[in-house]
Amino acid sequence: MGSLVLAERIGRCILLIRGHKVMLDTDLAKLYGVEAKALNRAVRRNLMRFPDDFMFQLSEDEFHDLRCQFGASRWGGRRYRPYAFTEQGVAMLSSVLHGGRAIQVNVEIMRVFVRLRHLLATHAELSRKLAALERQMVEHDKQFALVFEAIRQLMEPEAEEPPAKGRIGFRQT
Repeated sequence: MGSLVLAERIGRCILLIRGHKVMLDTDLAKLYGVEAKALNRAVRRNLMRFPDDFMFQLSEDEFHDLRCQFGASRWGGRRYRPYAFTEQGVAMLSSVLHGGRAIQVNVEIMRVFVRLRHLLATHAELSRKLAALERQMVEHDKQFALVFEAIRQLMEPEAEEPPAKGRIGFRQT
């Protein structure tokens, strides 16, 4: 399997759950070429390696939302809630799964996570620059508003003084 194709498959498997970029056990099992229950069994035998910030099980609501989002065909007859692995959890999987394919897939997954982090950092930097530019424009707009107001005042015709009114009534000569 080509590195680019694998990277694209991995990228589609990364989800945002509970504010973390994660991969689900079923997607990881497919990438590693093992059954999901074999992957989960290896993880359960080594639970000390997977603290809550490395791996967590989806709640019923999260599981239901995912099933609705992806449709029944992807989730099939799954009876239990899936496990979600963070980047650190995926890295830890390399210590419990053995074989050449597991190593190759793990390296590619780490590369995709690094690219994603770099892309997000670039996006954040662009956002900061745009915000700074907007602040400068607001300041310039205030200055331009003052200039335009002064120009408008200069363009207004000067108010002519009304002619002096004479006294009303008859004048005696």
